[in-house]
Order: sequence, then C-alpha cells, then structure tokens
Amino acid sequence: MNSLLLSHEPIIRMGFFSAVLALMAAWEILAPRRQLHTPKSMRWFCNLGMVAIDSLFLRLLLPLFAIDVAILAEKGGWGLLNNVPFSAAWLKVITGIIILDLAIYLQHATFHGLPLLWRLHMMHHSDLDFDTTTGVRFHPLEVFLSMGIKMAVVFLAGISALGVLIFEVLLNATSLFNHGNVRMAPSVDRWLRLWVVTPEMHRVHHSVVIRETNSNFGFNLPWWDRIFGTYKEKPAAGHLDMTIGLSQFRDPRRLTLFRLLVLPFMNQPGKYPMGS
Repeated sequence: MNSLLLSHEPIIRMGFFSAVLALMAAWEILAPRRQLHTPKSMRWFCNLGMVAIDSLFLRLLLPLFAIDVAILAEKGGWGLLNNVPFSAAWLKVITGIIILDLAIYLQHATFHGLPLLWRLHMMHHSDLDFDTTTGVRFHPLEVFLSMGIKMAVVFLAGISALGVLIFEVLLNATSLFNHGNVRMAPSVDRWLRLWVVTPEMHRVHHSVVIRETNSNFGFNLPWWDRIFGTYKEKPAAGHLDMTIGLSQFRDPRRLTLFRLLVLPFMNQPGKYPMGS
C-alpha cells in the first residue's frame, strides 16, 4: 500500500489539482463575484509560473517529502499516532489530517506574526486581485519552509502515508476553492463555512486593511479561527468594495514573475506583521 501511494502520489496530486483548477476557472467565468482590476493573463502567468518554480525548487533541494517521512515513521513505529491503538484505520487517518490542518493554521499565523517570515508570505498577499490562482501564489522559500514544518509534524505525530496524501490533495483543492472569485448564495456560504473555508470567508484575509489581513488564517477547516479568536465574518467595506492586496504594492509593473521572486529581499514588510 505504501509503495503504491509513493509511486503514484505525484500523479494523484496533479490530477486533482488540474481538475479543481479547471472547475474553479469555469465557475469564475460563469459566476464571478468581483470585477477584476488587473490583466488576468499577466496574473495567471505569474501565479501558475510560481507553481512550476516551487515544484522544481523542492525537487532539487529535498530528497524526501512529507509522504516519504510518513512511510519511514510507520516502518519504524515513530511518532505519537503510530504508538496509539486505534479501533479502525480510518480513525488514525482522520486524526492525522486534523493535526496537519491545525499545524498549517498555526504556521500561517506565524508567518503573519514574525516580520522575517512575513517578508516571504507577503508575496502571496501582493496579488492585486483575488481568484483561484491566488491560492498557489507562494514564494519558493515559503514553500520550502512549509514542507519542512509538515515533515516535522508528520514525523512527531506519526501521521499515516494515506493521511498525508489525502491532506495534501485537500489542501491544494481547498486553497484553489477558497481563493475563487466565485458567486454563491449567502445561505450556501453560511452552511459551507461551518465545515470548510469558503471564498467569502477567506477573501477577508486578503483585504488591504491590516486588522482584516490578520484574520481568517484557515485554509481547509474553518474551526481554528473561531477557536483561537481570529475569525472575522466579513470585510468592513463589503466584498464588492473592499480593496485586495497590500498598501505598499499597488503597481502591477512591480509584480512581474521575476520581481515576485526578489520581492522579499527588495521591499519593506510594512505594518502588516502582527505586533509590529
């Protein structure tokens, strides 16, 4: 089972990623929530180009990934969940997914809390519009650090390889979904955000207003923001009139692919890190 997962993991992840991206792109055309203010072709080239750069960067630098660590931990009996008796295998898988989701929430909040880490993460927030490709707009160094954090959590918690694979697929899918420039009925959104982070919930996090940027950190499960007091229901200006992005990056000409790569090293982080 583990060897099968390991050999097919890239194909499984890419298949789900491509399918969800295509679905969200079609939804954005048929029922857009907001009018876009910057050229979509330029943004999609930068955001999807960053996916290719991130993937190559990880492949070149890391000999192992989170799923490899999970397989090694299971074989060696390392980690908390590998030493806890479960009445059913699916309980271990679900527990592992929840632990990883909490870890990603805490990681996200930390990248907003520390100015040095915010320098990397602000590239994600520099997008002047908000659509499904914003969900994959991350600096390679942030992706590298995130993978290291996930590997440590997987090892210490003893999360199963199947749990890691399902979580990675869910994380990619929900990131594409909750960054979608899509319209849905308010009643549907209210019900959905009880179980998953919705675009209406996460869009608040991309507001230019600092107190709104530092809220709604969840990517997949919406519960952590309510538990830790970082939940904000809606932006003060409303979803149609709110301004997306960061106050120090308003010129699209400064947001080309190359400039995004050097952005953390060439610009001040502003007042967005929590506590600054």
